[in-house]
Amino acid sequence: MVSIDSSLIAFARSAHSAPPRHFGTRYAADGRFLQEPGNTVVSHVTAGTPSHAAILAVRDRMMAMPEADQFAFTHASSLHMTIFQGVIEYRRSLPYWPADMALDTPIDVMTTHFRGELKNFAPLSPFRARITEVTPLGLTLEGDSVDDRLSLREWRDAFAGIFGYRHPDHDSYAFHITFAYIIDWLPDATLPRWQEMLTEQLAYLKERSPVIDLDPPAFCSFEDMNHFEELIVFGCQAKTIRTAP
Repeated sequence: MVSIDSSLIAFARSAHSAPPRHFGTRYAADGRFLQEPGNTVVSHVTAGTPSHAAILAVRDRMMAMPEADQFAFTHASSLHMTIFQGVIEYRRSLPYWPADMALDTPIDVMTTHFRGELKNFAPLSPFRARITEVTPLGLTLEGDSVDDRLSLREWRDAFAGIFGYRHPDHDSYAFHITFAYIIDWLPDATLPRWQEMLTEQLAYLKERSPVIDLDPPAFCSFEDMNHFEELIVFGCQAKTIRTAP
């Protein structure tokens, strides 16, 4: 009998009486992504590397699952790890917005404002991270060492000071690389098959790509979840993500 991880049980149909929270605002029932402009700081997965190929292979495996049409998959070119969340159209409230900026400020004005605040930002210490889990939505990450976790925290703290807010999960935020968003919860009977696939894909990443290359952190704008336009790139530091042993 397959043991189901709690992180997968969270996607079970029996665990929910309402649709996923981003359904209808971020993406539609047919998997199309809807306009949801905003800005953010991310590190894109470095294109053309062996680790990029391994990640795409895992993404392809998920897209081959019988329930794949219950997910809205982002474009492969959008793969990234979020460092700090900027503002976004459908989250105009405190503490997700600077207290000194009107909540009805247009997103493009907010992006211009943040670009000005960030233009002299000096890159902080480089960091490494490791993949700890493969979920139906993508990869979960954490700092590889105490120093790496401290560096990631320092990056987030620095951006919080510049952006002018701290999300409630600022200190507990789970770093991740998103493959998809769920449209409809998974039938409970499918969970064992999904668990086997997710476990296999984590083992695959450990074997094929113990290190995953990321581009330098960059302040980006976006219109939807399919493309993150880099506006300011914060240095050329080497960064890698390593799978958990």
